[in-house]
Amino acid sequence: MVVGLITWELHVAGCESLKDKRRVLKSLKDRLRGRFNVSVSETEHQELWQRAELACCVVAPDRRQAQNVIHSIDKYVCDDALVRVVNSRTEFL
Repeated sequence: MVVGLITWELHVAGCESLKDKRRVLKSLKDRLRGRFNVSVSETEHQELWQRAELACCVVAPDRRQAQNVIHSIDKYVCDDALVRVVNSRTEFL
C-alpha cells in the first residue's frame, strides 16, 4: 500500500472576500473528490483572500498507481482557470 500526498500553494485570482475564495475552493475540492475519489483539504492561509494551500491524498495498492493518480490530479488543478499554482510538493509514503 502506498500513500501519495500532493500539496499546492495557490493564488485565487478575482476574489474580493473570503466568501469568494471559499466558493472557488469548495468547488475545486468537490470536483477533485468526485472525479478522483481522493481526500482534499485546505491546510493553510484560511484567512487570506487570494492565497490558499490545498493538500490532497490518495491511497493506492502500488507506487505506480499512486503516481498516476497524483499526476492526473496535479494536471487537473493546474488546468483550472480559477486558480494559479504557485508551488507544489509531492510525497509518497
